[in-house]
Amino acid sequence: MKAVIKTGGKQYYVSEGDNIYVEKLDKEAGDEVVFDQVLMIDTKVGNPYLDGASVVGKVVKHGKQRKIKIFKYTQKSKASRRRQGHRQPYTQVLIEKING
Repeated sequence: MKAVIKTGGKQYYVSEGDNIYVEKLDKEAGDEVVFDQVLMIDTKVGNPYLDGASVVGKVVKHGKQRKIKIFKYTQKSKASRRRQGHRQPYTQVLIEKING
């Protein structure tokens, strides 16, 4: 069974047993997470969400992604150079069950 869920402003196409990386959630490792914003299960499509459908997962771990480097500058101006880095936090979730 496959589903499309929405979390953290993004949509994920999941099936049972998948490991997905989502925006950081306020749960501890080992806790259960229920995604109730389900857009589609197999061929059933909601408008915008399916009623009574949910996807249950388990938090595996928290972490940070690879560092990205941001370099901004204005051409022909020596004073406007800026270097910055960023590491986005994530939560790894194991999808256990799709109800719907």
